[in-house]
Amino acid sequence: MDKAILSVVTFIYLAAFIFYILHMINGRFWGRLGSITAGLGLLAHTAALIIRWRSSYVLGYGHAPLTNFYESLIFFSWSVVLLYLLIEWKTRNYSLGTFVLPVGFLCLAYALLSPNVNTRIEPLIPALQSNWLTCHVLSCFMAYAAFTAACGLGILYFLKRRGKDSTSSFQRVIPPFETLEELIYQSIMLGFILLTLGIITGSVWAHYAWGSYWSWDPKETWSLITWLVYAVVLHGRYVRDWQGVRMAILAMVGFACVLVTYVGVNFLPSLHSYLQV
Repeated sequence: MDKAILSVVTFIYLAAFIFYILHMINGRFWGRLGSITAGLGLLAHTAALIIRWRSSYVLGYGHAPLTNFYESLIFFSWSVVLLYLLIEWKTRNYSLGTFVLPVGFLCLAYALLSPNVNTRIEPLIPALQSNWLTCHVLSCFMAYAAFTAACGLGILYFLKRRGKDSTSSFQRVIPPFETLEELIYQSIMLGFILLTLGIITGSVWAHYAWGSYWSWDPKETWSLITWLVYAVVLHGRYVRDWQGVRMAILAMVGFACVLVTYVGVNFLPSLHSYLQV
């Protein structure tokens, strides 16, 4: 049942993405239509997650849908769309949807279409039977969603800078430079706090499961690298007053580290191998 709903949600997100592109081209009502479409998709997406969660209890496993690569993809997609819609609600601007909605759509499409992704609900191994797991995964993926938004805002910043002397509708729908800079900073700050919480809860969980707070596992190492990159960004903002182009570039560099942390290290031997495709 949840897979059928998510299949529909995938096409809803694709439609929302198209509406956001049309908004970037000529504005008008397309942005509002994209927002409504994305909101409906998020509601259906939420229902699918709840159904999958309930199904795990019916099967006798009883765990949140956060424990394998498939479930992480659909939750990451949900987190990205949720956070984007919150930013949209705050700013009353639809332009960011063009660069953030594709992430939610592609994660969901890959989860559903890839033959290498295990979509079954399965019992947890003993190491994963902990509430610390839920706290850890929730924190990390909400952080990844915030960093995704920061990267999209960085792309918007460069697009606006490239055509700053243009009077096209494409330029008019993008927020002012000051707004973009502040949103990049706020998104990175939110993601940094959540990632810090995720690393801490992950360490506690690791001690509970394997008797060690830190083992320099590939995913742990890259999580630390990602944390340090964003720590440098925030330090530069406070101490060196980094703004503009530098913040936009580092937002994209940080997101590249997020992708390595989430996807790249899954192909290496790891204590986090339960997330492998």
